[in-house]
Amino acid sequence: MSKGTVVLAYSGGLDTSCILVWLKEQGYSVIAYLANIGQDEDFEAARKKAESLGATKVFIEDLRAEFVEDFIWPAIQANAVYEDRYLLGTAVARPCIGRRQVEIARREGAQFVSHGATGKGNDQIRFELTCYALYPEVKIIAPWRIPEFYNRFRGRKDLMEYAQQHGIPVPVTPKAPWSMDANLMHISYESGILENPKSHAPADLYLMTKNPEDAPSAPDVLEIEFKIGVPVKVTNVKEGISKDSPLDIFTYLNEIGGKHGVGRIDIVENRFIGMKSRGIYETPGGTILLNVHLDIEAFTMDKEVRRVKQGLGIKFSELVYNGFWYSPECDFVRHCIAMSQVNVEGKVQLSVFKGQVYILGRESPKSLYNEELVSPRL
Repeated sequence: MSKGTVVLAYSGGLDTSCILVWLKEQGYSVIAYLANIGQDEDFEAARKKAESLGATKVFIEDLRAEFVEDFIWPAIQANAVYEDRYLLGTAVARPCIGRRQVEIARREGAQFVSHGATGKGNDQIRFELTCYALYPEVKIIAPWRIPEFYNRFRGRKDLMEYAQQHGIPVPVTPKAPWSMDANLMHISYESGILENPKSHAPADLYLMTKNPEDAPSAPDVLEIEFKIGVPVKVTNVKEGISKDSPLDIFTYLNEIGGKHGVGRIDIVENRFIGMKSRGIYETPGGTILLNVHLDIEAFTMDKEVRRVKQGLGIKFSELVYNGFWYSPECDFVRHCIAMSQVNVEGKVQLSVFKGQVYILGRESPKSLYNEELVSPRL
């Protein structure tokens, strides 16, 4: 007798492959769900792997467009930055992934959802608060918090042995001495050799951005057009290239930012669960947009409105980092921020060069700048 159906957030990696088989051992029927949010992944290979391990169904969902429009764009409107430096690339992705996981669970009549997040990180909270907010009656199976699971799998060696015993394909390439999470907005690196906060990141760690020292010797000059606080068009002035769909805009800004080494940070942050962690992040497109949005916002927004909105942006960042995207308070803050963006409209010209974003000029039909008034001429 099956204990019920569980929808597993599946990556195709060693951990979630072992979890899939372990859930079957516990008597569950397992549906595997993979979210495409822009990571470099062989999704068809992951599908075949999940099927071979006994998943009753496999859903591969392309969420890239909705990730940009429903999650990244509100973060850009908010100038969302956690603790002054982190642009929340992982935190904004989790409610996007979790939302579709819940939709699948409801549609398939699954009573359970499961994930591979550990008991020490933020992602367990982000996934679970999303699931409970959108599917209150669901039950969550978090293997890394279940003693029978974590006592059995003390480390990668135990997982590898279990995989070999159960016919789970194991990685053939050596594992990097750090963990990595990638999506359209960023790549994050932590754990392993990076847990020593004094250790410098190896040069070969970065996958999304060039070393600024090796970036081109000529800048890319762009013009980004905004309406209601979100980009609607990007144009490369010298190359004559234009993009006007949300996904194409963000993908192109990642390409330009990555080419010039924009958006690298190495920080120690405060996790919601009460510990500090060291993280290294690459957020090229997001860093460009943060700089440009701040500029057009200052040009078009009333001073006192902007001051209130700055506080709301900080609150929004904390709520999103802590996993409260679908809370009533975050919904309220998002709506307030969206109202503040009604007149954030115009074009900003900028240069991207050697790890930096330089604002060159701006124009807007909603500008509050009065050239005659500011001029010292009588």
